[in-house]
Formats: sequence, C-alpha cells, structure tokens
Amino acid sequence: MRLTGAGGRAGGRAAGPGVTALAPAAAAEQAGGARPGPARGGMPLRWALPVALAGGLALAAAFPPAGAWPLAIGGPALLTVALWRRSLRASLVVGLVFGAAFFVPLISWLVNVAWYVWAALAAAQMASFAVLTAGQRLLLRLRAWPVAVAGWWVAAEAVRDRWPYAFPWGRLAMSQASAPTARWVAIGGAPLLTFLLALAGACLAWLLLGPAQRTERLPASQGQERPRALRRRALPALAFAGAAGLALAGQMLPVDQGIPGGPAATVAAIQGNVPHARNLPDLWRAAAVTQYHAEATRDLAAQVRAGSRPAPDVVIWPENTTDLDPSRNPVLSATIQGAADAIGRPVLAGAVLQNPRRNAGQLWLPRRGPVAVYVKRQLVPFGEYIPFRGLLSHITSLTALQPVDYTPGHQAVVFRVGKIRLGDVICYEVGFDALVRSEVTAGANLLAVQSNDADFELDGQLGESGQQVAMARIRAIESDRAVVYASTTGQSAIISPGGSLIARSGTWRRAELDALVPLRTTVTLADRLGGWPEGAISAATAAALAWALASAALARRRSRRGRLPPAG
Repeated sequence: MRLTGAGGRAGGRAAGPGVTALAPAAAAEQAGGARPGPARGGMPLRWALPVALAGGLALAAAFPPAGAWPLAIGGPALLTVALWRRSLRASLVVGLVFGAAFFVPLISWLVNVAWYVWAALAAAQMASFAVLTAGQRLLLRLRAWPVAVAGWWVAAEAVRDRWPYAFPWGRLAMSQASAPTARWVAIGGAPLLTFLLALAGACLAWLLLGPAQRTERLPASQGQERPRALRRRALPALAFAGAAGLALAGQMLPVDQGIPGGPAATVAAIQGNVPHARNLPDLWRAAAVTQYHAEATRDLAAQVRAGSRPAPDVVIWPENTTDLDPSRNPVLSATIQGAADAIGRPVLAGAVLQNPRRNAGQLWLPRRGPVAVYVKRQLVPFGEYIPFRGLLSHITSLTALQPVDYTPGHQAVVFRVGKIRLGDVICYEVGFDALVRSEVTAGANLLAVQSNDADFELDGQLGESGQQVAMARIRAIESDRAVVYASTTGQSAIISPGGSLIARSGTWRRAELDALVPLRTTVTLADRLGGWPEGAISAATAAALAWALASAALARRRSRRGRLPPAG
C-alpha cells in the first residue's frame, strides 16, 4: 500500500537566518517520541473512507450470523490504517463511516420492531463511535501506539456500554465464542480478550502501513541505511506474529478443569414457540404463548414417565412466556402450575408483573406455585423503556407500543433448587459483565439466560439470537459455569462450562432440550478480578491520551516559535 500526502513529511525549512522550523510531524515526533510506521502522511481521504467502510463491514462479519471471528482483528486494523495521520475533522468522518458500516448491519434485526428504532440506535452508536475515534487519532502519535490503540478499544467499549444508552453490542470479545482465543475471558474477562484482539489488529495495521522507505530505492551512498530499513520491516511483522500468537494461545489455557464425578444436575430448556405473525399484537397472544410452553413441558413429562428422557432437576422457560401477570389471571396461573405439577420439578418461567411493571423470572414449585422471583435489572432502550419519551411522543408512534416504562430490579437472586443454585439473567442482560458476575459471586453454580427473540426474527433474521447465544457461550467460559439459554422461538441452547454447545435448537419450532451439566463452585480469576481489568486498561489509556494531548500542544508551540522572524 503506497501512502501519499505531505502533511506528515518530516524535515525542516528555513524560516530566516539561523532559524530552522520543524515540520509538524517532526515536531510531534520530537515531543511524543518516535513512532513505528512511515514518516510520510496518511493516504488521501478519498481512499481512507473506503478502507474504513471495508473495516466496519469486516468487523460486523466477525459476529453471528456470519461468525468469521478472525475479522475481529482485521476490522480494527483497517480502521487504524484509515486514521493514520488524519486531521481531527477527517478522523471524525472516518469514524462515522466505520461506525455506519459496523453498526447498521450488526443490529439490522431491529428493523422487525420498527425501522426508526434501528435507525435511532444505529445513529447513536455511530455518533458515539465517531467521537471516540478522535481519541485513537491522538494515540497514534505515541511511540508505543499499537499498545495504546489496543487500550483504546477497551476504553471505547466501556464508554459505549454506558453511553449514550447502555448497549453492549459489538464488543470484540463477544465475536470469539467459537475461536481458540475465547479462553482468555476466564483470566481477565471480556476486556482482556478485547485488548488482545485489538493489539493484534494494531500490529497488523503497523505491518500494512509499512516502513518509511523502500530499501530498493536507497542510493548507494546510503547503503548503511539498508539494515535499518530491513529492521523497520521486520519489527512490525514480528509484533503482529507475537500479538496474534498470544491471542491464539488462549486455546492452551487450563480452563474448564472440573473434577470428574463432581456434582451435576439434569437441566431442561423449553422452547415452546409463539405464533409466527408479522405484527406485534398477533405475536403477543399471551394465552397462546403460555399454552405452547405448558404443552411442551407436559410432553417432556410424558417422555420422562415413559423412560425415554431423564427427569430434569429444573426446567427453564424463556422470557415473556406470559406477558400477563399470573397473579392477576387465574387461567394463566393454572396453566403454569399444571405444567410444573406434570413434570414434578421446579419451573423457572418468564412473566411480566404489574404494579409496577417488571420483567421477571418466577420460580414455580409443584403444588406450591411461585416462591421466588428475579426482576430484570438492565432494561432495553426503546424496548422496555423509551429514552426522551416526551420528545419522541410528538414525532413517532413508538411510545404507543410501550406506553409504560418497565421498572428495573436492583439485586442478584439465586434460586435454590436442591443442590442447584440457579443464577438468572434475562435476555439483554447477558451482555453486561457485572450483572452476570454478580450471580456467580452470589453463589450460583448454574446460570440461566431467559430470552425472547420473537420480536427480531419475523423475516428470518438470525443475527440477534445468534449474537446472544455467542454471548452466553463467552459467559460460560468466563465464569466456568454451565449455562441454560432458553428462547421462545430459538435459538435455545445448553452450554458447557467450556463454552461448547451440548444441545441446541433451531428457530421457529418447538423444542425440549435436556442435558446433564456440572455444577461448579470454583471462582475464575476473571470473576475474582471483577471490573479491575477494564478499569486499569481504561485508566492507562486515558493517561496515554492525556500525554498525547500534551505532546501535541507542545509540538504546536514549538512550531509557532520556529516560524517567528529572526530578531534584529
């Protein structure tokens, strides 16, 4: 790749007798230290924008449904190449293009809710990503910029997880469920894996950017420069090989090392399916959805009695298996209770409770009814609550689809079912490190993820369900816990503590999954460290950014002094 442009050419020019002014790039290099890569400026913007577009599309393809996990390295590499020695304004444009190419396809399944929901959330993510990209531009001035860029990805994800909405989709680590890199999450959580992937991507960008000069163009008088130029070529290649090798070495980490013959339990996940309608009112036939799951549970009970299936210790129903409060509807309450009585085991059912409105998992015991409840803590923007409701009510009908915001829960809940200590998170919550971790640290030896993917699959899109199953697999590795992922319409799955799929359903069909899974009580290093890896990497990146800003300011002052006319 040939890089052109004069804005970053190092050198000096005469400003007057006895005064030499450094060009901006050279001044910045003196202030911030020599940096790996070419001394020339970045590629023209007309080429940088297609590179950013390709990078965003590549990163989107790293996630399900495509699931090409190596592209989680290639996408960040292309972003860095496109940002190399850009102006602030051009960097914002590059970040916006990359963000559009990434987020628009990544969350395209939102079109099934409403096109303007898709547009609003994608636009918010694009805008925040573009603003954050200006920080990566500054970090590229530093001597050790590949490490700084890797930290930038962790810090940027930490910001996006919290602002402008809590929306953790698109984290590099969550693309690696099927990759040999995935085991790093048991050591330092998703932030550490993101850092390693981004470091490999930054080193790949260094390699793509190339050395400052081509050795074959060196005149004979500069023959002494040939070994130096060769070293400049070899160093980024070795750095990329080392960073990629380190990430891939996760396959050798000793995780999922349970004791043979340890405690285990048989679990079942019920995917009852829902009416396959193209509009939400028809989709949400509460009585039909509850009845479907009850019938599937009774069929499983019949198979258990016939001896063709093992008796489960607990049965997991998905989120929203009733969107009416069972305590206010005797028919629905009797339906759920009848299913629990038929199987003779506890059933964790998803329900919408009222006064206040809450999205909950209720544990129903045979012949006793509901005995414990977990209330969803992290609500979905534009789904379970409407940001800027007063403003949006004047321009869209979205607020009519969700006239009352849900009320969040505030604590982890561990359901006690015999030897099982069941920690529950609901759908969207699987993307949040602290929420899943809180269930483990509260004592859970088995995790459940209750999900409802029906809203997002009306036209056959499988991105949302595939992305959430991938997140659940990462959580299993991170906490060394088996995970039962139950969805109304699929994909449902039972996942081993090592992240492999023990059982898995298709979509838009009824399924009853069961498996014997270990009950682990060990706490991984990732769960012991908690939020420290993300906090430490983000803090170090913020310090590096402050240093880059100070260096740039110093370089500008030196450049201005160099342009002053000589005294006298």
